Amino acid sequence: MEDGGRYTYEDYQNTAEWLLCRTTHRPQVAVICGSGLGGLADKVTEAQVFHYSEIPNFPQSTVPGHAGRLVFGFLNGRACVMMNGRFHGYEGYPLWKVTFPVRVFQLMGVDTLVVTNAAGGLNPKFEVGDIMLIRDHINLPGFCGQNPLQGPNDERFGVRFPAMSDAYDRTMRQKALSIWKQMGEQRELQEGTYVMLGGPNFETIAECRLLQKLGADAVGMSTVPEVIVARHCGLRVFGFSLITNKVIMDYETLEKANHEEVLEAGKQAAQKLEQFVSILMASIPLPENAS
Repeated sequence: MEDGGRYTYEDYQNTAEWLLCRTTHRPQVAVICGSGLGGLADKVTEAQVFHYSEIPNFPQSTVPGHAGRLVFGFLNGRACVMMNGRFHGYEGYPLWKVTFPVRVFQLMGVDTLVVTNAAGGLNPKFEVGDIMLIRDHINLPGFCGQNPLQGPNDERFGVRFPAMSDAYDRTMRQKALSIWKQMGEQRELQEGTYVMLGGPNFETIAECRLLQKLGADAVGMSTVPEVIVARHCGLRVFGFSLITNKVIMDYETLEKANHEEVLEAGKQAAQKLEQFVSILMASIPLPENAS
């Protein structure tokens, strides 16, 4: 690491090479599994597992519902790597550390990042157990200077000022909507804007009302930093929020959000999201150099 503690290009390269030397898998797609969504990694065939603790430079995941391992293999015939457990700013990690794996994946030849998370529903039409296709995001920590791209820019990854207006791949969103229709689910696939807060506390009622006014449909504490870094280094990105609780909007209610409830609600609906992501794998465009 260079002065100031940030990773150098060589750090990313060393980790990518360490992994490439220890697995014959050459993933095209990376999937980040959110809270309670680690079941996706169990669907992987020909799986090879690395615990974060054994991978050079890798941070450790400290949150319940996040296992802390990389799983290489195939999902519905597509070569992929699963992050079974992600990192968060609220664990004490700076955002450049939270997003470390994304650049490692890019150096390993990954061209598509799929992000998933558990989120609170702000949109009154949403029900617990709904899946929201992420159309756009609001990076609230970014409003106050918390951005994973802060500091010197390395042109080998991307440009100094990357666009984010096309962060979530339109073609993949259209494919997702049509595949969902074919699956014949009772609830329609929701689509909306994810807003990120720093956490780890859940939101106040006033904050939820503000976020709703800002045009956000779901709120969580992750995902956006990884998406920013992925787009910066040219990866195709699409993703989903699993709506595991409805945010509290009413001062009269005695209900309050808790992490156990999030994981429990997630269990019910996670299988549906896992099946959905698995089917979607087949419609990700193959790399141009693929035979």
